[in-house]
Amino acid sequence: MSSLPVLHGRVLVVGDIMTDIVVRAEGPLVPGSDRRAEISLVEGGSAANQAAWLASLKVPVSLFARVGAGDLEDFRARLSAEGIEPLLAGDPERESGRLVTLIDLDGERSFLTDRGANLALDFADLPADWHDGTGLVVLSGYSFFEAGPRACVRKIIAAAREKQIPVVVDAASAGFIAECGPKAFLNWTEGVDLFVANQDETALLSERFDPEDQMLALHATYRSVIVKRDSKGSLFRRRGQRPVYASGVAVAAIDTTGAGDAFLAGFIAAWRQGEGIAECLAAGNRLGAEVVKRIGGRPEKTAKKTRTAKTEKAAKTGETGETQ
Repeated sequence: MSSLPVLHGRVLVVGDIMTDIVVRAEGPLVPGSDRRAEISLVEGGSAANQAAWLASLKVPVSLFARVGAGDLEDFRARLSAEGIEPLLAGDPERESGRLVTLIDLDGERSFLTDRGANLALDFADLPADWHDGTGLVVLSGYSFFEAGPRACVRKIIAAAREKQIPVVVDAASAGFIAECGPKAFLNWTEGVDLFVANQDETALLSERFDPEDQMLALHATYRSVIVKRDSKGSLFRRRGQRPVYASGVAVAAIDTTGAGDAFLAGFIAAWRQGEGIAECLAAGNRLGAEVVKRIGGRPEKTAKKTRTAKTEKAAKTGETGETQ
């Protein structure tokens, strides 16, 4: 792959691990009254989703995260069963993170987030030999939005740079970027090797409308940028080079949760295999399109437990929606 370094070794993913309560209502909410809904309990968290997808693609992967102390062994066992090396810390005071996902009839989702123990992510909990055999570090943007985890991931960026390990940052949330301020977020993430964001996040950070203009503006902060444009595909640009485009995949969207996480895993897996940029983007687009066909943001072996006949019917009759 000519525009990014050759990738070997395991991937270290850093960020949130959550339990998701996914709510798909039959129609608009009725203030002060009831609405029938399909409610599922699934494993989530952007970083944990990324790690799970990487493991499903046979990429060696570790996850560094923090959970409630009472859940520590359970999470370790579940991650290990998925092929993920769990580098987890237990918090004696905070509960594990939880998230409510509200899905509308088009498959778009809104979140209510209680990050819990994720807010206490601490560099001191990362094993001293974390860099041995590590070929890539992936940081979830959620870790930059609060002071505690932000201090941790910024130390990881500095340490990775010293060890010459490339770092990827996934923007994660336009809402939280707007809340903390685009300039602050750019400062916190400056200098990473690859920045990945959807079209809303790049528009907010670059103050540009056109995707190529967005990437040009973001090159002041990042060496390489990927813009995910849902079913319109994705774009990659390395500073000083021409952009590369891969077309998207239009699908019937049931739940867009985790599509961006799957995209990134697909891209990284293809990158690790030495594929060209266009092929890496296409691999990400395909995987991102797969996850929106059902409830939950994890690979099928995890998510299938929550599927119902109602979900299967919706997958056949739903309308085209987002893929990333």
